[in-house]
Order: sequence, then structure tokens, then C-alpha cells
Amino acid sequence: MPECIHGLEIPLCDACYPKAQPVKPVVARVTRPAAPRAIRGSVATSSRKSIDPARQRVYHVTHIGNLEAILASGELGARATPLVDLSTDLTRELRLTAEVSGGRSVADFVSFYLAPSANLWDDLRRGADDETRWSAAARSAASADFVVLVTTVAELGPEAVVTDGDAAGSLTRFSTGDDITRALTKLHDSEALGVAEVLAPDSVPFSSIQLIGVANDPVRDRVRELTSAKVAVYPPWFQAEL
Repeated sequence: MPECIHGLEIPLCDACYPKAQPVKPVVARVTRPAAPRAIRGSVATSSRKSIDPARQRVYHVTHIGNLEAILASGELGARATPLVDLSTDLTRELRLTAEVSGGRSVADFVSFYLAPSANLWDDLRRGADDETRWSAAARSAASADFVVLVTTVAELGPEAVVTDGDAAGSLTRFSTGDDITRALTKLHDSEALGVAEVLAPDSVPFSSIQLIGVANDPVRDRVRELTSAKVAVYPPWFQAEL
């Protein structure tokens, strides 16, 4: 498929081909802690159609300081110890004790966002002010210090799990197998897309990563010294939502 100057497929680049924002109806919502914010950046497909897991992109955000170890191991590991840890002890404990299924905890899965403007990523871009969730390293980092690793739901394998909220939340529901397409379709263009996660068990081969998004040219050059994977400079992914 043709690509724009940012290295993205043309239908997916909001900078070169901006899309009109739909007017969303007001919908009564069940009260939950930390109500999700509306986000941009979902796949370019009508919400009336089923979302194909092979086309639905997912996004894993990590500090660039962790990239070399990821490349050395050849995978994103759920239990890997990052050089730059973005989470607090409390966050890790909550994910360790939250069960997905079969006695496996959220900590046994690699987490991806369903949109490049996910709420937690936006929190990081704004400075990671929540000291209960984010580590001191996260709060001191600039948005350009991060990279976004992009793949699709289908690439995460048949045991992938789609959540409708924070995976460690007590009210969060999990979808697997044949229910994933239905869950993705329901989440598409909804406010819950900003807090939803896609979980991959154990590890994700780095060969499954289709694109590395970076904030600027210097970071792109630095990443290209480490890997031959496709790297795209796309500043909107690294700017806080207004």
C-alpha cells in the first residue's frame, strides 16, 4: 500500500490526510472510576462493520532506553525487567493480582493500546503526574524519549485477550477467541477505546512488530542504528491531547 512522507500507510496518516471528526451522540454511561476520555486514531473503518483483527493496529509504548534489550532478546517479554521501569510498585502489584483466566495474572501478558491516543499514553505525554501509577523515571521523561511499537491484534496470536478497560480494573471484562471481533467492533469509535487494552500471553516476537513510531529525526536515526525494522517519524503520536 502507498505510504505518506511519514512512512505510514496513506489512510492511516491524520497529518497528510486528516479525517473529519464525527459528531457523537450523548450516551448514558455506567459510572466507573476514572471515566475514559474520547480519543482519536482508530482504524479507518465504519463502526457499523465488524473490525478485522488482522487490520486493527495495536500500540506498545516503551522508553527508548528499553529498546536495545528488547532487540537483544528478540521479544517483548511480559516478565522482563526493563532498564527504565515506568510503573510503580503499586501498579505492578495490581496487575500481578488481577486474574485474566486460568489462574494467569495480567502481569503474565504483554499489554498494547488500541489507539495511539490512549489515555495512559496521554498521561505519560503530559508528564505522568500520578505518582501512584508512574515511576520517577516516567515522570522525568519527555515524550520524545519514548517509542511506539506497532503491530496488529491478529499478529499477537490466537490467545490474545481484548479488555474493555484497564486490565487491572475490578469491573473490566475480557474477550478471547471468537469474541474478539465482536469486542473490537463494540469498542471502535467508543470512549472506552481510550482505556481498553489488548493482552498477549508471555511474549511477543519482535519480528511481529510492523512499525516503530518516533517523535523526531534524531530519535529515528538512533533507532535505525539498532534495528533494520521500519521506523516512522510521526510527531502527533507524541503530543498531548488538547
